Amino acid sequence: MENLIHFDIETFIRALGYMGIFAVVFAESGLLIGMFLPGDSLLFTAGLLASLGVLNIWILVPIIIIAAITGDSVGYWLGSTLGPKIFNREDSWLFNKKHAERAEVFYQKYGAKAIIMARFVPIVRTLVPVVAGIGKMEYKKFFRFNVIGALIWGISLPVLGFYLGKVIPNIDHYLLPITLGIIVVSFVPVVVEVWRGRKGRR
Repeated sequence: MENLIHFDIETFIRALGYMGIFAVVFAESGLLIGMFLPGDSLLFTAGLLASLGVLNIWILVPIIIIAAITGDSVGYWLGSTLGPKIFNREDSWLFNKKHAERAEVFYQKYGAKAIIMARFVPIVRTLVPVVAGIGKMEYKKFFRFNVIGALIWGISLPVLGFYLGKVIPNIDHYLLPITLGIIVVSFVPVVVEVWRGRKGRR
């Protein structure tokens, strides 16, 4: 799942603030260890908490964007320098070759646009920058799409949370079901791709 079991996103944000948000977004954007960290739900919750005065939305959004851009750049570097060693290894508790294969198919299907689209697909967003690095995609081109994707993702989700927090009274009381809903919706593309893959094999 996108979030670790019993991972309390609100408590995490309140405890670690901007530093914790930066660390999670950075890790999930390009480090394999961040593959299962909360991304979409973290951004939305952070925006909602900003509407309650816990965070400043004008500080929050730039931090998210910077973390996303630098995280993806590190992922690209990992792919370009260590790609074969990473993708040729056997499955472990951290790395699953099936996830890598799906990310590669995603990248081949959508090309450079995959850098943008992957932002909204859990697990895939962690691996697509690595795949781009392995595929020796020109870094200037990668960086351009990386920035566009980071801007769209890093603005839309926290601002949505911020807006809803302002217009819906006591929305923080419904934070858990809203977060679970975001997680379910964000995993729909993954489920669809898995279903298509199995259907194709049949």
